[in-house]
Parts: sequence; structure tokens; C-alpha cells
Amino acid sequence: MSENKLTKAEIIDNIYNRVDIKRKDIHKVLDEFFKEVKDALVNNRSVELRGFGTFEVRLRKGREKARNPKTGETVPVSDHGVAVFRPGRELKKGVWSIHNQDECS
Repeated sequence: MSENKLTKAEIIDNIYNRVDIKRKDIHKVLDEFFKEVKDALVNNRSVELRGFGTFEVRLRKGREKARNPKTGETVPVSDHGVAVFRPGRELKKGVWSIHNQDECS
């Protein structure tokens, strides 16, 4: 599965190959973009990127009996926020026909 990952360094290289901007400037803009997204989510604001999708925070209810997967210990978990991504219509259409090759074998 790791061969299917796209890293931030690869994104920077791909953009660098298509535009006339220094790598370090692309890196800085990308870092600032991620900082803006993180700051918005931490402040309970959603981030809508038309044609791509929406990042938002959803409240996950706590439970009295949750299990620590590492130790097996039962622990209480309080209500908490989780960051979620909802793909936009164009992204959904773009990935609709992709299927797992392992399931086809």
C-alpha cells in the first residue's frame, strides 16, 4: 500500500516541474496552506475547497467503556472532536470507478 502514497515532497516536485517557482517557495506556500487548514479546524471552522471537498470537525460521543487496543485495558472516553473530510462531487466522480485490485483476484 505504501507505494500508492503521495508525499508532500513529491507534491512539491510535481508542482515545481509544472511552474516557474522555486522549490522552497512552493514548500512555504504548501506549509502555509496546511497551517491555515489546521488553524481553521482547531477553531471549529470548516474549510470548503470547491471542486475538491470540505474539511470539518464533528463531535464524537464519548463512551464509558472503550478499550485501549495496545493494552486491552478498559478506559472511559469523553466527548471529543474529530477532523473529517467530505469529498466534493467532482472528486467523488473521479474516484468512483477505482476498485481494490486485491479484491478482484
